[in-house]
Amino acid sequence: MTDEQLLIEFALTRLDNPGLDLEEVATLTVRRLGEDRMLDFAGLTLASRGELRGAAFPAAVEHVLRVVLTLRGPDD
Repeated sequence: MTDEQLLIEFALTRLDNPGLDLEEVATLTVRRLGEDRMLDFAGLTLASRGELRGAAFPAAVEHVLRVVLTLRGPDD
């Protein structure tokens, strides 16, 4: 999944849940995308940290947040 596709999934999840904060939307996005994507995202987070082990779900949520915040750009 590309970062742009992930951002679209995040945006769709946010539209369905407008009252949630970014981390809660990221959590729902990971759940919505399923276990295979969760493991992919977790692997990317752990690789970027240089870690060999870690909790998969929180690492996947961290990846989603990192992508969203990176593509969103700097705050004005």
